[in-house]
This record gives sequence, C-alpha cells and structure tokens, in this order.
Amino acid sequence: MSTGIVMEGGAMRGMFTAGVLDVMMENGITFDGAVGVSAGAIFGCNLKSKQIGRAIRYNKRFAKEWRYCSVASLILTGDMFGAEFCYEKVPFHYDPFDLETYRANPMPLYAVMTDVDTGKAVYKELKEGSGIDMLYFRASASMPIASRPVEILGHRYLDGGMADSIPLRFMQKKGFEKNVVVLTQPPGYRKEPARDMRVIGFFLRKYPEMVRAMARRHIMYNKELDYVKRCALDGNVLVIQPSDHLHINHTEHDPEELQRVYDIGRRTMEAQLQEVKDFLS
Repeated sequence: MSTGIVMEGGAMRGMFTAGVLDVMMENGITFDGAVGVSAGAIFGCNLKSKQIGRAIRYNKRFAKEWRYCSVASLILTGDMFGAEFCYEKVPFHYDPFDLETYRANPMPLYAVMTDVDTGKAVYKELKEGSGIDMLYFRASASMPIASRPVEILGHRYLDGGMADSIPLRFMQKKGFEKNVVVLTQPPGYRKEPARDMRVIGFFLRKYPEMVRAMARRHIMYNKELDYVKRCALDGNVLVIQPSDHLHINHTEHDPEELQRVYDIGRRTMEAQLQEVKDFLS
C-alpha cells in the first residue's frame, strides 16, 4: 500500500514536527509521499532533502536575529519572518538546503497555501526546492496580517492552514492509502472561533474571501480532526501528536524553548517508533 505523511502547521509548534522527522530519518523510515502546511512544509522539506537536525539548528541559531523574525522586520519589510533572510539567506547561504538530495529523492512533497482571492486551498508539488518552489514554501507559511500575500504567477497566497490545516483527504485522493498524520496539538484539542475577526477583517478588507475562510477556520479544522480520528479507528491512519499543549509562542525567540519542543517531538516519536514501523510495513 502507498504510504504518506501529513504534517500540519502551527508556527513554532512545528519544532515538535522537526523532532519527530529527525527520529524517523535516523531510523530509516520513509514514505511514498508527503504534504506539509505552513511550518509543516518549511520544516518538513528536510525530510525530502534528508537533512537531520537542520530545522532545529537554524531556528536556534537565528532565534534572536531581527531579520529572521521580529516586529522590526514586520515594520521594515511587511513580513514578521523576513522573506529575504528566511527564504534566501538561510537556505542558500547560512545553512544550505541540500538541493541535490532533495531533487534526487523520488518522494513527492506537496505544500498547501490559501488563495487570498478565493479563500480556497491550493496544493503544489515542489520538485526543485528552489526558485518558484521557495516562493510556494514562503506562501504556505505566510501568516495573515503578519505577512504580505505572496504573489506567484498572477495569484496571491497566504498560510495554507487557513483553508486546509490537515490535508489528509488530499493525500488519500492522490492515492496514498496509509498515512501518518503529525499534529501539533494534543488529544482532545478543539479550535475555538477567532476572537479578533474585526481586526482581521480590517487588515484583510481587500480579500473578503480570505476573511470568510478565516472566520470558519475553526469549523473546518475540527471537522478535519474528526475525520483523522475516524480514519485512525479504521486502521489506515496513525497519529503522532504531543500528549499535552506545547505552550510555545508562535514567534518564539528563546533557543531553549525551541529545543524543549523539539525534544518533545523526539521523545514522542521514539515512544511510537515500533508502532510506526509496524503500521508502514
């Protein structure tokens, strides 16, 4: 059976996913396909390039660098996570992305983004890992209000989690029959309606469909959680998630906090290692 991995986002909760993926790679666990949303895409790409430890390494290194993530970057560039620094300087200069390995790996990797003009999810297979692919990675992780919409080939995109936070159905439609789903929220979590929709509506008033998508995001997300749970009970999905809330800021600047959440991901995956191997066999 064809196997896949689904990686949700969650900003710096994604350090949990980074820890999970590193343990997988250390133990030779592979998949036939992968999809990532937001942080799940920009940290999950290291699964395709087979770069153990890269995500936690560069995030700790640049946690206090204003060009990487800061209010100053938001004011000066329009992006909380600096576009040039995060998607050019880091992957191609400071902590190089292994493009040769990425391109040689036959596992397709998809990233999810939200079209701001339609409010709908868009899925792109990223084969090259550079050029336009890096724009799609950036778009997938561009948080509304904290980022400018990313324009690519005449379309404008923001964070994929606004339209499809846990793209399990997408992977199943692609033919991946058994899927590992990596969540960054604990069991029993339910998303509440956004409390600041007036603020969101003001800042995104040019994109009413995006505002609508964000207003109903909690409904979409909770339905996806329910679907994941049903598929897990049916035996064709295995869920990896933290046992409790990770309690980390979306824009965490403390390297020790990043390491803490990464280590939780490692321990969680180590505890489920045999279960994952049995599931994929």
